Amino acid sequence: MKLPTVPEIARNTRHALLSTQHWRARLVLWGAATAIGAAAVAFAWLADNAQALLRRILATGAWWPWLLAPAGFCLLAWLTRRYFRGAEGSGIPQTIFAQQTDADEPVRLLMRPRVAVGRILLAAAGLLCGGSIGREGPTVHVGAVIAYACGRWMPHGRSSAQRRVLILAGGAAGVAAAFNTPLAGVVFAIEELSRSFEERASGAALTAVILAGVISIGLVGDYTYFGHPVVAQIPSALAPGVLAVAIATGLLGGLYSRLTLAALAGLPGILGRFQKERPVAFAGACGVLVAAVATACGGLTYGTGYAEARSILTGGVHLPWYYGPARALATLGTYLSGIPAGLLAPSLSVGAGLGQLAADAGQHSSLAVPSAIIGMCGYLAGVTQAPLTSFVIVMEMTMQHAMLLPLMITAALATAVSKLISPPLYQTLARRYAPQ
Repeated sequence: MKLPTVPEIARNTRHALLSTQHWRARLVLWGAATAIGAAAVAFAWLADNAQALLRRILATGAWWPWLLAPAGFCLLAWLTRRYFRGAEGSGIPQTIFAQQTDADEPVRLLMRPRVAVGRILLAAAGLLCGGSIGREGPTVHVGAVIAYACGRWMPHGRSSAQRRVLILAGGAAGVAAAFNTPLAGVVFAIEELSRSFEERASGAALTAVILAGVISIGLVGDYTYFGHPVVAQIPSALAPGVLAVAIATGLLGGLYSRLTLAALAGLPGILGRFQKERPVAFAGACGVLVAAVATACGGLTYGTGYAEARSILTGGVHLPWYYGPARALATLGTYLSGIPAGLLAPSLSVGAGLGQLAADAGQHSSLAVPSAIIGMCGYLAGVTQAPLTSFVIVMEMTMQHAMLLPLMITAALATAVSKLISPPLYQTLARRYAPQ
């Protein structure tokens, strides 16, 4: 029997070591994806129960919004600034910055587990206080934090390249699990988080997206986010309106982004000094604005906006013409308060209201559902300037594959219009976290 030579022993040992490290890395990624899916489900459960509790509270007296929103926003803004710095806002800008930068210390601060826990709890509390808050953007940040934390068990530690891959994969898994849209998770990673895509990152993101989606489905069942809107065929009467809705929603989405960026950079005059010198009190003032808008609209602007958008798409409900603008104003007020607050779900709801309004204005009420779907895609693309993500998310959430071409046209046109008005929202906000 021929004994192996020293080079052969070394080669076999190296091969076994690499194989062990390969499987260890896979197991870590699988564990992270499983945790992200479970966290997304838990976050959704908290958010739903917070909104249900708010409805029960409001049924006992109309004065509650004027107490909950201002006082609650003050408390949540103070907690965010004092204990959970980095959890403010959407969470997508933080994830983009952490994925793209080479600076280690800012990334470590933004990717602390405490930040993810605070983001979930404070966002749910914000919904209880009446804020217009989406949970999908925050779930992106939570997913990135979980994946980043799992990096300590990777074979080669937490290298810069490996950190980028994990954050990207975790963020993609977060959006996929939150919306139950696996394809959108991959597209979101390509288009919004990285703006470039290496082969290793693509495989990691795809694995994380699939596993997070499987866990989410296993816990809550397979579902379509906005139900199953009935659009038997694309009506010919809708074609002329697609361009108009795309331009209008792109314009309004770009205006929203421009206002958000300008306000966060500093309001003019006495408001600006108030915002800078008394941020907690300013959050309370934002709560007053949110309460006023909700009271004027009969409570339509509370919560994520999911129920209102679904009522348009599947319930045959015609919301008032002012719903879309009012929801946008409530979302802006909530975001400017500095509490954890996502923009994706409220933006989809605003778009649904604007699309329905366009159908009613054109005296085509029978086209309210397809027009609302077009509006959702256009407004989301206008706010995010991410056309691929926008039309894929809307298509997957509504299962309207027959509307692929109108959605693609809408997303592209709305993005082009938005770029004439505003720089990209999330990318611009991400630069705020760079060391000065």
